[in-house]
Amino acid sequence: MAKKPDSDRSANKSTTPPNFFNKKAADKPIPKRQKSTEIYVTGILGGDRVTLGQAITLIESQHPDHQIQAQSIVEACLPHAGKSFRIGITGTPGVGKSSFIEALGIYLVQQPKKVAVLTIDPTSQKSHGSILGDKTRMQDLSVHPNAFIRPSPAGDSLGGVARKTRETMILCEAAGYEEILVETVGVGQSETAVHSMVDFFLLLLLPGAGDELQGIKRGIVEMSDLIAINKTDGNRITTAKQSQKAYKNALHLLPATDSGWIPPVVTCSALEKTGIPEIWQICSDYRKMTEKNDFFQKKRKKQASYWLHERIQNDLRLHLQTDSTMKTALEHIETAVLSYQKTPFQGAREILQLLIKKN
Repeated sequence: MAKKPDSDRSANKSTTPPNFFNKKAADKPIPKRQKSTEIYVTGILGGDRVTLGQAITLIESQHPDHQIQAQSIVEACLPHAGKSFRIGITGTPGVGKSSFIEALGIYLVQQPKKVAVLTIDPTSQKSHGSILGDKTRMQDLSVHPNAFIRPSPAGDSLGGVARKTRETMILCEAAGYEEILVETVGVGQSETAVHSMVDFFLLLLLPGAGDELQGIKRGIVEMSDLIAINKTDGNRITTAKQSQKAYKNALHLLPATDSGWIPPVVTCSALEKTGIPEIWQICSDYRKMTEKNDFFQKKRKKQASYWLHERIQNDLRLHLQTDSTMKTALEHIETAVLSYQKTPFQGAREILQLLIKKN
């Protein structure tokens, strides 16, 4: 029996594959059990979640052949991407990020909207294994036909943010997901990376956490478009209201945002599903306002420029580590720098000159 499409979207999609593949990559011999680029892209554009998940696995793979094919898939999907609303969600440990994301996700799929949740799981530096437990924590959302949850191991990338999250978003958008929620590991460097790839940044805090605001880096608060005090339920309601007032006062000390948006401070309870519709209305209001004043597109262009330069730096670093000639030269120059025979600036200039000459 033929497998039914994953969503109504696939029923309306033509099965004729697009003709803008990277032909060189598409014609490369495909290992057994690995689909062709054409099949991957057709499945993604048809909204097939299984094919989408397999394509994301290629993106996350370090195998050279997988990387070549993954980039071909991303390039083919790019013309179909960019129409979603990307929301980054962070918060202190124990604030209930997964519960909040499930509550928001359930609310959105009931609209109905197609929702993709990309979560970054901590990776053990000893075993390099990750928990990947968000699917088990979001039990109701994970089984909904209009939702796609993808937990990815953070690995060694900046602040625990998977380096391939941006490419994964492109595939999810091509598959028709209108709202993309990106969960970070916690408060730290990862927020900077996530902020550079989302349209809206939401900070979750706990009620009555004492000096919590002082313990959070000011930069994270400045990046936030909304502060939501979660777990406002039971005997914590009064405390949450006090915290809300304190956070509002603290925000007045921060400089005005480039978007002209004033970040609200609200209360909610993922457990009791209260405050969720109001939070989504705030998100929607932000999008309408920033699209109207053109900040929305300006921010996306700035992000694209950031990731261009970030990728160049990563690829240059990888080239220095994998090319035998450059690796040897780097080791010699580094030894000279450590023994104070060369300055770091002189060493870097010599490496750059050698790289230019070699290529």
